Amino acid sequence: EPGSSRLAPAARTIPEEGGRRSSLARPRAPPLGGRPSSAPPRLAALTDTERSGLQPRPGPQQPPRPAPFLEGRAALGGGTGTWGRPRQIIVDDDDSKIWSLYDAGPRNIRCPLIFLPPVSGTADVFFRQILALTGWGYRVIALQYPVYWDHLEFCDGFRKLLDHLQLDKVHLFGASLGGFLAQKFAEYTHKSPRVHSLILCNSFSDTSIFNQTWTANSFWLMPSFMLKKIVLGNFSSGPVDPMMADAIDFMVDRLESLGQSELASRLTLNCQNSYVEPHKIRDIPVTIMDVFDQSALSTEAKEEMYKLYPNARRAHLKTGGNFPYLCRSAEVNLYVQIHLLQFHGTKYAAIDPSMVSAEELEVQKGSLGISQEEQ
Repeated sequence: EPGSSRLAPAARTIPEEGGRRSSLARPRAPPLGGRPSSAPPRLAALTDTERSGLQPRPGPQQPPRPAPFLEGRAALGGGTGTWGRPRQIIVDDDDSKIWSLYDAGPRNIRCPLIFLPPVSGTADVFFRQILALTGWGYRVIALQYPVYWDHLEFCDGFRKLLDHLQLDKVHLFGASLGGFLAQKFAEYTHKSPRVHSLILCNSFSDTSIFNQTWTANSFWLMPSFMLKKIVLGNFSSGPVDPMMADAIDFMVDRLESLGQSELASRLTLNCQNSYVEPHKIRDIPVTIMDVFDQSALSTEAKEEMYKLYPNARRAHLKTGGNFPYLCRSAEVNLYVQIHLLQFHGTKYAAIDPSMVSAEELEVQKGSLGISQEEQ
């Protein structure tokens, strides 16, 4: 049983992996909205592993500042720096299953917003959301999941992680695969709800849209370069604006940091025959966020999401491609704030109450009263 005494010793340091880059790597991404940097890429080392059953260690109170992306950007903190090393947590009997996360913002918040990355992403792809939202008083957690080969296994591991972090309910922001896994977790815990709301960015509800269900069980056999080629095939290849080009280059860099088993397992989860059962999560507030320009999702997949959640709020971005949280972060952050506004003044608020004005709370309580009367 995770958390029992036989899982001792409690913590250890895992040596940093070599930083050799494969031939698929693009040139180092220039900063998003800034000048190019000659600094070498820095891969976060796996350190300070925690095991379930121990009290979680307090992390940094201030959100980390990733260089070179924000180098010289006084508006977002200025100066230079690097990502702090993420917390590493083991909640399964298998020591190789390590969750990586950045936890920033006020620790007294018990219903934070948790970000789940796409197939090619790591926890730090949401650095723009961490920097902005924690500055406004929100508690934000960005995750990178370990190797899981089926949705049930992922949901069980994620539940154990929330137990370890002592979080009863959370808000989930999922991008692409992350959004699908967020829906599956809400479905998995529907009898004892752990998800209070969902924000689904460029996400889907049925894996059959990728027409890869017949190959899903063979991804584990493929070499890393072939898996990366499959993922890169969904990236935009036509002309894009500089911000989107920088975002794509950054995601390619993050893709390079993933090993064969990580990529194979994520593609398996992405393509394994499965779909969301909407009747199990129909009472959860949902915001569907998508883009009008080119992305990996077809129009039919987007329409299916609208049908699945007819009462969901819709957050449309004119442009943004596959990674709007990087290249259109101001719009994404605004939509996230609008989504979370409905929970201000309740025990499920993701923001520090001291950061919310009394007038805003009164307006919010009034609107909650009206909506309850209508129901």
